This record gives sequence, C-alpha cells and structure tokens, in this order.
Amino acid sequence: MRTLLSLASYLLAGYGLLCLLLYLLQRQLIYFPVPAALPPEQPLVLQQGKVQVLVSQQPRASDKALLYFGGNAEDVSVSLAEFAAAFSEHAIYLMHYRGYGGSDGRPSEQALVSDALALFDKVSQQHSDITLIGRSLGSGVAVQLAAQRPVQQLVLITPFDSLTALASQQFPFVPVRWLLKDRFESAHYASSLHTPTLLLVAEQDEIIGRARSEALYQAFPTGIAIMQLYPGGHNSYLPASQIAAWL
Repeated sequence: MRTLLSLASYLLAGYGLLCLLLYLLQRQLIYFPVPAALPPEQPLVLQQGKVQVLVSQQPRASDKALLYFGGNAEDVSVSLAEFAAAFSEHAIYLMHYRGYGGSDGRPSEQALVSDALALFDKVSQQHSDITLIGRSLGSGVAVQLAAQRPVQQLVLITPFDSLTALASQQFPFVPVRWLLKDRFESAHYASSLHTPTLLLVAEQDEIIGRARSEALYQAFPTGIAIMQLYPGGHNSYLPASQIAAWL
C-alpha cells in the first residue's frame, strides 16, 4: 500500500509539473514569431505605447482597403505583391504581429486584437470600404475586429471556433479551460456578427480539423456566412487571386 501511495504521489507530482510547464510555456506553443523575408519598405507604423507594430502596405488612393492577419508562423511580407495584384482596387495592409517581422513586443490575444483595432482606426481615416482577411490564428483576430468595427466583408481561411476547444481536443488529458490565457473564442463573437462572411475551409485540414471550422460556421446568424471547401491541408497554398474570385 505504501508503494502504491508513493507511486501515485509521483504520478500526481509529474502531472502537476506537466500542467505547470504547459501554463508557463503556452504562448510559445501558440505563437511562432518569424522575421520578415522582405522587410517592409516604408511600412505603416503603429505606435502602441512603447511598442512599434509594423504593417507592410501598398497604399492606393481608393475607398477600398484590405487588412490581412496571418497564421501563427506566417511571414506576411511575402504576400504583399500577390494581394496587391489580386485586389488591384484596394489599398493593402498586412500586419506583422508583435514579435514578428520587425515589430516590437510579444504576441498575446489582447495585444493582437488591440493592434488590429488601432490599424483599422488608422486605415479608416482614408478608406471607408474595408475588407478583412484572417488566416488560421489570424481568423481569431479578424473575427474580434469585425465584431467591434464596421467592416464591409470578412474572409476567414482555415478558421476555428475556439482555441479553447481546439486545445482541449489536442490535449484531452490537461484541464485546458483552467490553464489557457489566450482563448480566441471566435464562435462567441460570430454569433452577433452581421458582416457578410466567407469561410474557406481546407478539406484535409490536419491541424484545425474541419469540425472546428464547421462549428464556427454554425455559430453565425442564418444567412450571414458562406462556407467554401477547397482541396488540401492546413498549409496548402491558396492563391490570393482565387480568394478574390470567390468574393
């Protein structure tokens, strides 16, 4: 009996240590900052307190603008030319998250959403017709932005309904709901959206899983969202020209 109790105490201590490590290192498991392969030339600079957030941009004298929020390990700088060509009537703004591509600071849900709101407020001074595109992690940023600002249309690529639900699915043996700091509860925000929304869902998404994208789709009010499937996995290439053709 004493041996069993000792074994149980060791297992419990090991489990507790695992949970502690996941809690302390969780943002390193969510965000993977990357440098910019093409450092922004004359970037738009958002001054957020002491933090500078860089935005790759293609300015245009147009009422239309496109704001893009990338995935957790995406270098958005390489997409500027492609988006500028595909959306030739739009000014293009691609945000480098904190810690990414020359931006200061460290990423978190609160920081990313705050920066997205600041970017929208700055861009809306020149452009009245604003489209948002969010890919993967960026879909969580775009949904929260659309819930708080007047957006013309919203495009979500490989999106998820809730980071909490996704993490619980991937770590079923861990009390994720107690440990997670950044939750990205997109379904909660989607339920009150009235912005025309297109969800682009990979048929073989091995990271998000199609069920999580479909759960987000179901959270939108009836008639607001359209879901379009495309072949490939989570990181399959999806041309900006194809995204533009679907709109």
